[in-house]
Amino acid sequence: MSMKIRKYRKSDYEGLILLWEKSGLPFKTKGRDADEETYRQSKLGNTNYLVAESDGKIIGSVFATHDGRKGWVNRLAVDPLFQGKGIAGILIEEAEHWFFKMKIKVYACLIDGENERSKKVFEKKGYSLKDHIKYFVKKPSGDV
Repeated sequence: MSMKIRKYRKSDYEGLILLWEKSGLPFKTKGRDADEETYRQSKLGNTNYLVAESDGKIIGSVFATHDGRKGWVNRLAVDPLFQGKGIAGILIEEAEHWFFKMKIKVYACLIDGENERSKKVFEKKGYSLKDHIKYFVKKPSGDV
């Protein structure tokens, strides 16, 4: 299998949504994950949206973002047909390389409590669980 990691392009949207569907990653196509919104976000200076591509198909994604202090690994997904081949680890490493270039020294991710596969991937990449942290969120609407 030949694979390349590259920046997300607007024309990738349908393939990205298909990937997220296949991999079971929840998304909001009427909110923060809408086509135009995803593309807008990808052009911000604090984002590095990447896809893994094989034979013209998107088989993986990672959205690296930072707030100037902490880097966040978001939207990590790999097509189930390609899981177990190290693609998630490669995508995490790409995000970390970008954080390093941006002089970000703390990397983090949020994982749904039941997603054991993701927990194992991040533990393998050296991330440690901080289970004492409580995550609060406020949304102006349910579509976001």
